[in-house]
Amino acid sequence: MGVDVVAMVDLLGEVREWLARPDSDYSWSSFLDADTALAEIDELTARVRADGRVPFGLSVLFAPTGPIQEVALSSGWGEEFLALADRFDAACSAGEPG
Repeated sequence: MGVDVVAMVDLLGEVREWLARPDSDYSWSSFLDADTALAEIDELTARVRADGRVPFGLSVLFAPTGPIQEVALSSGWGEEFLALADRFDAACSAGEPG
């Protein structure tokens, strides 16, 4: 699978900013808390940079009703999440034959 590494790393930075907001509600997600979520995003971002591909765990985080969407919906940024998810899909499909 082709991936636009620069776009993906940029996107993950934005996701990290949303997850780090003090009003983020983690009660419905599988993340224990903000620190756990941020550590996972940081680890996956490092893997994207190092490997140039999207780890499966990252696809799970962006899946419908996945942990990031659960935080987004309960924290009031559900629409923004949808835009981020679209960008995630676009970055994942970069370089695939059309």
